[in-house]
Amino acid sequence: MSDQPAGCFQKVLLATDGSHYSNGARSIAVEMCRQSGAELHIVSAIIRGVESSWMGPQADAEAERAAADNLKLIAASVEQAGVRCATHLEAGDDPYKVIVDTSKKLGVDIVVMGRRGRRGLARLMLGDATAKVIGYAPCTVLVVPEESKMWTSVLVATDGSQFGDAAVAAGGKLAKCSDMPLKVLSVKVPTHSERRQNECVPDVERSRRFLREHGIEAEGIVESGLADEVILTVAERVGAGLIVLGNFGRTGIGRVLFGTKAERVINHTKCPVMVVRGA
Repeated sequence: MSDQPAGCFQKVLLATDGSHYSNGARSIAVEMCRQSGAELHIVSAIIRGVESSWMGPQADAEAERAAADNLKLIAASVEQAGVRCATHLEAGDDPYKVIVDTSKKLGVDIVVMGRRGRRGLARLMLGDATAKVIGYAPCTVLVVPEESKMWTSVLVATDGSQFGDAAVAAGGKLAKCSDMPLKVLSVKVPTHSERRQNECVPDVERSRRFLREHGIEAEGIVESGLADEVILTVAERVGAGLIVLGNFGRTGIGRVLFGTKAERVINHTKCPVMVVRGA
């Protein structure tokens, strides 16, 4: 694990489509910046691919004006809450590319996005934008259900990998900064080898030692079952306000995510999920 836990966000990017499904993401992004003094950027995408332009330039211009007006309204409400922000209206052929490109251009530490109801990760903005942002963004991504509020406790799920270590470090930093309870969970998956299952307890204890070295106390939890089901059950049982998971790098699972542990957790939990970019 890194000697300096991740999670200290200097620049926050809020990605919004202007719908009420982004309300929870906006609320949390604003509160994060208000508490930490982080710089807030807000991006909205104008889609200008073949399908979006079949009605002609006038329709495109009207869509751009509507998006610009909506960004102004959002910025006004954010500044009324005491947080200064910069807005970005960007055009592209896919919303996820706009968000990822903007995150790279601005060098943000975290992208905050809403989740469209509880019926599917792929229903935000257009197509599978959320999953692709998680897979391709160079930074941490926070996915927020519509009615979420700022969290008061953190649950980190780790599998002992470098990606799990990154999640532990980030969750620890968040818990320490806000002086909130932290729990570290490892799941004994029945289909895993006996050796791998036996590593769960040492993985949790190693994580707790690392956190303790940085002045952070955490409760360890080890349970058996399917990873996503256990994470969801434990989060509900302990009243977790935030679930922190590690990403899987930039290839394979990290790009696709559908059908994986992270996607199922994001899709079914009532609380925000932070997916931390590993080393």
